[in-house]
Formats: sequence, structure tokens, C-alpha cells
Amino acid sequence: MLGDRRPDIRRDLSAALAAALLVLTAAVVGHVIEHRDGTLFVGAAPLYGHWGPHVGPGTAAAVAVAVAVVAYGPLLAARLSWRRLLPAVWGTATVWTFSLALIDGWERGVARRLTTRYEYLRVISPVDRFHDIPAALRDFTHHILLHSPDHWPPHIAGHPPAATLTFVLLDRIGLGGGAWAGVWCVTVGATAAVAVLVTVRVLAGEALARRAAPFLVLAPAAVWMGTSADGYFAAVAAWALALLALAVTGHRPRTTGLASGLLLGLTAYLSYGLTLIAVIGCAVLLLGCRPRLRPLPYTLAGLTVVPMVFTLLGFNWWDAYRLLVTRYYEGAGGIRPYGYWVWANLACTVLIVGPATVAGLRRAGAAALRMAAAPVRVRSTPVPEDRKTAPEDRKTAPEDRRTVPEDRMPAPRLAVLVIAALLALLVADLSGMSKAETERIWLPFALWMLPAAAFLPRPRAWLVAQAVPALLLNHLLLTGW
Repeated sequence: MLGDRRPDIRRDLSAALAAALLVLTAAVVGHVIEHRDGTLFVGAAPLYGHWGPHVGPGTAAAVAVAVAVVAYGPLLAARLSWRRLLPAVWGTATVWTFSLALIDGWERGVARRLTTRYEYLRVISPVDRFHDIPAALRDFTHHILLHSPDHWPPHIAGHPPAATLTFVLLDRIGLGGGAWAGVWCVTVGATAAVAVLVTVRVLAGEALARRAAPFLVLAPAAVWMGTSADGYFAAVAAWALALLALAVTGHRPRTTGLASGLLLGLTAYLSYGLTLIAVIGCAVLLLGCRPRLRPLPYTLAGLTVVPMVFTLLGFNWWDAYRLLVTRYYEGAGGIRPYGYWVWANLACTVLIVGPATVAGLRRAGAAALRMAAAPVRVRSTPVPEDRKTAPEDRKTAPEDRRTVPEDRMPAPRLAVLVIAALLALLVADLSGMSKAETERIWLPFALWMLPAAAFLPRPRAWLVAQAVPALLLNHLLLTGW
């Protein structure tokens, strides 16, 4: 799987080239559509933003981080103790994300990102509409539709209230304003890399986790992790799955199972689309050890807490989602052409995950196909002398003890995890509720595809392929996040 075979390398490069052609096609077709009838509502199709070459205070730092990770990342990931590797990954991912954001400067890149007319802080300062939180929750659904009185800004209307309440509570403890909100999203969002790393280690082994570490740090997704609230959502969802993985593999199953349930419940009240994290959760359960169902009662108990609290306070999730669908089609979502975005969204995904992930997904798919095609292995168990049967009976004994294929090998197990993330993303795509802006909306799914790069040989070359697009995008475009 990890061998440096030339046919495999050629296939990797072909997959990366095909992905680049998809991005180019989406850009050209998007440019034509936008200049013909303006129905895409993005300035740099398929991305939300506009052309604007620039440098900024984060330029030197971003280049320095990229060079350092390319040069020393694989070596340090292999040699650091596990306890030192985790904070190193978090720290470096945080610096990488901040440095990319600061290419646009402190004000535009961090402090003002979450204060625009579309964003959460539009109603957080002043905090009058959330002065009485229970009353605001009871009244929340009355302001979702576009024609409703004092309708919410798009991002507040488009998410359950836990997203907005995060920034309300930050304001209440003295961390109000766009700067603190941006710092919160970047700092918490960077922990997602650690959560994914922990999950890969317990489900697919430490060797693959260490190989994945530099790619989780130097992810092109960091362009949109800093500073969008979706980076924070991605971290909450990632830790929910990491704790679930720990629970089903026997690491304090009661505590981790309960904590996983609490975070899974919270994810559903941060973003409606995060319910699709359940697809990756099913893969985690599938990959767990034999007693994987034992922590489920604790997980399910934790899962009920957040929905119960919001329901008792007067917020109806299902009613809000129904109204959101109407609001979505009242705005740009009802005009943006599905026929373009259903495939152009995938071009956005290529830009989030980078060419190394695309090549790694190719290898993951090949591993999954080999696993599916592998013959069923037979375990021959010695029969005790006092229980020996006639020769004709002994012939059938081993066949009665069939076991599953060798799906507990690390590479196929990681393949299952990253393919589950891809499946969740494809379901979101086909739903039609994610037309454009998926470079931030799909961060919670895209992060789980990044470990696919662990399958690749020559990691430094592929890390360069990850860093260069991220640097170019942030210097050539003024993105919406």
C-alpha cells in the first residue's frame, strides 16, 4: 500500500491532474454563467470571493510555516512521543491558520470576518435580541423566513441557535466583538486536527496516524478555517467522533461514550447539515472492536441532553429546519443552478482538501476494492483429542469457523473512515441544500478525508502540493472567509 511503485505514482498524479481539470472547468464554466446571467452569486467561481492579488502581515509567517512543515513535519511526526505530537499538531495548525488569515490583515482577516451583515455578530452587539435567552429561543423560528418581521441575518437563520448562543456567551464573559470571535473559531477549530489524529490512531493504528499528521497540519482547508464559524463546528463534530472512537475501542467507554453523545447532540444544534456526521459515526462503530455496542447506551443518553434542553426552552428543531428550507429557496439558494453546483461543489472540495488528499482517496478506494474482492479467510482451530470426530466430519469443521476478511489491517480500516467522509459529503451535495460556499460549509466532512494522504509515498513532495495552492488562493483571492 505504501510502497513507492511507479504505476501507483502515475495513477496518483493522474488523479491529482483530473481534480485540477475539474477545478479549471468549474472556474471557466462558472465565469461564463456569472457573466451571462449572474445566477451563481459568487465572484470567483466556484469559490465565494473575488479576485484581488495582495500580500499582508501573514505572508512571511505562512511561507515560513509551510517550509518548516515540509522540511521537518514527516520527521518530527515519526520521532516525537505521542503526547508531544498532539500539542505540536494543534500549535502548528493554529499558527498556519492564523498566518493565512493575516495575509488579509488583522481587521479584514480576523476581527471583521464575523461582523458582516450575513454573520452571527450582527445581532450580538448590542445583545438586546438575546438579552433573555429563553425568550429568544422561544421566538427564534418567528424570524427565520425572509418576509418575517426583523428576520435573522442569513447565517443565524441558516443554523440552529447553539451557533449564535456560542458568541452570545462569549460576549457575556467579556470576550465580545469580532476579534475574540475570530480567535475563538481559529483556536478551537485547529483542535479538529488533533481529534482526527486521535481517531485514526485508535481505529487504524499509530503508524498511519503519524503519517497523516503533517497533512492535517498543512491543510488547504485552513484558508477557510480562519475565520469562519464552520471551523469551530468542525472541531466540535471531530471531537464527538474521536470520543466515540475511544469509547468503542474500550478507552473509558462510559465516560467517553457519554461525552461523545453530548457533543453529537450539540453538533445538531450548531448546524443542520452536521446530522450527516452520523455517516462517519457509523464507520467508527463498524471499525470498533467487538464490544463496540457496550458504550452506546451512554452515548445515546448523552445525545438526548442538548436536544432536551433546547426543546424545554422552546426551540423546535424540526419546525426550524422546515422554515430554513423555505428561507433557503427565498434567497440565492433558490436561484443558484443545481446543474452547475452539483459538480462544481466537488471542485470546491478539491481546493479544500488539496491534491494529496485526492491521490490518497484514490489509494483508499483501491484498498477498499481489494478488501471487498479478497476471499473469505478460514481460521483452522485445532480439535482436542477427546473431541475428534470422524474424518468426514473433520473436513467440514474449519469451514464452520469462517471469519471475516482481513479488514482489521490498518490501511483498509483507514480507507473505510475516509470513504465514509466522502460519502457524507456526496449526500450533502445531492441534497441541493449546499449550492456554493461549500468551501466552508463542508469543512466538518473534508477534514476527515485529509488522513487519506497517509497512504502516499514521498510525503514532502505531496506536502508542497498542499501548501502551494493554499498560499496562492489566499494571496490571489479575497475570500469571503
